[in-house]
Parts: sequence; C-alpha cells; structure tokens
Amino acid sequence: MLMLTNFMRSNFARSQRLPRQWLTVLLASVLVLLLYWAGAPLLSRAEPSPAKVFEQIWQTVNDNFYDSKFNGVDWKAMRQKYASQATQARSSEAMAVVVNQMLAELNVSHTRYYTSAEPEYYQLAGVFWRRGIQRQLKPFLPNGKLEYVGIGAYTRDVDGKTFVRAVLDGSPAAKAGLKVGDQILSVNGKPFQPVESFAENADRPVQIQIQRTPDAGTQTIAVTPKRLDPTTMFLDAMKASVQVIDRGGKKIGYIHIWSYADDAYQRQLEQELSDRLSQVDGLVWDLRDGWGGAEPSYLNPFTAPAPNVTFTNRDGTKGSFNLPWKKPVVMLVNQGSRSGKEILAYGFRQFRVGRIVGSKTAGAVLAGRAYIMQDGSLLYVAVADVLVDGQRIEGKGVAPDIDVPFTVPYAQGRDPQKEGAIAAVLEAIGKPVQR
Repeated sequence: MLMLTNFMRSNFARSQRLPRQWLTVLLASVLVLLLYWAGAPLLSRAEPSPAKVFEQIWQTVNDNFYDSKFNGVDWKAMRQKYASQATQARSSEAMAVVVNQMLAELNVSHTRYYTSAEPEYYQLAGVFWRRGIQRQLKPFLPNGKLEYVGIGAYTRDVDGKTFVRAVLDGSPAAKAGLKVGDQILSVNGKPFQPVESFAENADRPVQIQIQRTPDAGTQTIAVTPKRLDPTTMFLDAMKASVQVIDRGGKKIGYIHIWSYADDAYQRQLEQELSDRLSQVDGLVWDLRDGWGGAEPSYLNPFTAPAPNVTFTNRDGTKGSFNLPWKKPVVMLVNQGSRSGKEILAYGFRQFRVGRIVGSKTAGAVLAGRAYIMQDGSLLYVAVADVLVDGQRIEGKGVAPDIDVPFTVPYAQGRDPQKEGAIAAVLEAIGKPVQR
C-alpha cells in the first residue's frame, strides 16, 4: 500500500498538466490497483453459491470416477434428482447430507463429500496434504495450517445416540479416561458436535457428560482438547499404542496402526519390532479403524526371506536383527479396516503368516483421490478400480479366521477382539512357525 500511496502522490502533481482524458485514464488505473491490492483477495474469498459448488461436485465425479458407466447409475439423472435439494439447503452441513445421498447412489467406496465440520475432513486432507492439495487448501485454513481442535475420539451414531467407538492412544480422550462404548450426552451443556464442540477450547478443559451403561446415572468427564495435526497425529497414536502384555509368563507385543497412508508408519513398525517389541514371544498387529493406504510390500517383515544376523559387542553383549519376524503374529481387523489394510489382510492369509481375528473388513478397495471444491470443502472420488490377484475385494471384504463380535454401545472400554487376538497368539506360541 505504501507503493500505491507514493504512486498517487507523485502522479497527482503531474495530473495538473495532463489533458482531461489522460486524467481519466490515470484515475481508472489507480482504481484497478486499489482493487488488485485491497479488493481482489476479498473477492476471491467470497462464498460461492451452493449451486456452483453442487455443479462442481457433480462435474468432478463425472470427469474422474473410475467407471465410465458409473456403476450402472444414470449420473445425469442424479444431477436432476438432487440439485434443487442441495442448492436449497440452509447450511453447508445440510447440503453435505444431500450430496452424500447422491454419491451413495454409486454404491462404491472412496466416494464421499466432507466439510470442515467433520474430523474426517482434516484427516483425509492430512492423507493427501503432500499429494497435491496443499496449495489449493491453504487459503481456506487459518494461518494456512492444517489442524483442528479435538480430543482424539471416533464416534458412531446408533439409534439416535452417539457412542465412542474408538479412542486414539495417547490422545486427550484417552488421558481423561473416555472409554469405547461411552454414550456422549453433551459437551459443556450443549449437544455434541465432533468439531464445533471443541473448536474454541484448545488447551481448556471441557465437561463431557456421558452415560457408561444403559441403566446407570450420568457422569461428567473433564477433557482438555488440543490442536491436532492430521499429518502427525496417527503416527503419535501408533507410538503410544505399543504394549508388552504379560500373560502367564508369556510376553505378547501389541501395536495399533491407525493409518497406513505414508511409509513413515511402516518404518515405525519395523523400528518397534527391532526395539521395544524385540523380546516378546508373539505379536498382535492391530489394523482396525483409521485410514488405509498400505502397500503390499508392508508384509515383508513377516514374509521376506533374510539371513540370520547376530552381533557381539566389545563388552561381550550380544544382539541380533529381528527382521524378518519369525515369531507368531496375529492380525486384528474390523469393519473399519479399509483399503490398503484389506490388501494386507488378503496377503496375510495367502502367505499363511498367521491368523486373522476380529470382524470382516470394510470391502472398500478402490483407489481414491481428494479434490478441493471452490468453497474449501473436500470431495473424495474413486478414480481407479483395484484387483488383488485378479480378485475384486471391493464390496466383499476379508473375513477373519476367528470372528469376534464387538458391540460398541456401553462396552465400558472392554475390547473382546483384542482379547481374542491375544488368546490366538498365546495358542500359537510354541508351535512351529510355517511361512
């Protein structure tokens, strides 16, 4: 603006000697500069109409969806069916409901619309942050930072009630004692909203009213939300999940990989197998919930042949490289295990690495890509079909060897699937490992 002021000041004196038409041109030029430096950013942030956003959503799917026949759906008819409902919605959240009804007509995974009112919006943006959306999304984020205020708990609505279905290890929710199965009644006396309830309360305790059993009274838990970075939060939770569980003198290692959307998670797994988990008798590899993204090569620590290497230090202490893993290992999955994690489950069985425990995986095995809409919302679109050994897992999933039902409402923190996996490892200890 200082440059513009000097420009105006220096040219005002000259304008006294210019013909009237040149004075008009000069003033017009100044007006253009004012709009460029001051007004243009404001114009670029103007809220686009719902009609424009809806049309962009429809067109993005039309241009990028993996199946040119749209899985048997008349995609043009979908535009006519949902356009008026979406454009007349009274909020972006209400519009998202309509849009997701339209996308659900395609009946495939990796195709959903997210707004900033959902934790998944930030988490999925974190998955794709270094894959092309960073520049597009930054203008819509405060200070250009991809973060949101939260407590690290996943929720699920069942019969109109909201329950905690998973808690990230080491998160504010975990530290405060919030448990899987808790029904959330309110946050600071207001209805629970997964983002809005915590947005203004970073590093300040909030009062969450819960009900732990159907017939018990309510209780209040104080939880201190914090700013969560979706590009690092799942790696932090993975590190915090590592346990060595003693059962009858046998040591069972446990690690929960919440996301596999970066090779940093695999490097961390291999580090833990060679460090904190190196002396256990068996392992539970938990791939439940979170995000996929795993590559088939992530099975290598359990399948790839390698020579045995031992070393002796000067002081006489000895050690060895513990990869590939030669001890019993059990994989733990559920309906939240999706995408690349399902490919790992398929390979785990094909290579006879160990038993799979839990519940059937999501059957969500397509390749997806994130697109940023003109209002900053995020559209996830399935852009490629995926076959594993020529077989289609999409819509089918991978069934466990040992099925362990898990009813979330009022579970009181109990985890029968994890206990089932531990039991399976104990059973395998002492038996020859054949791979």
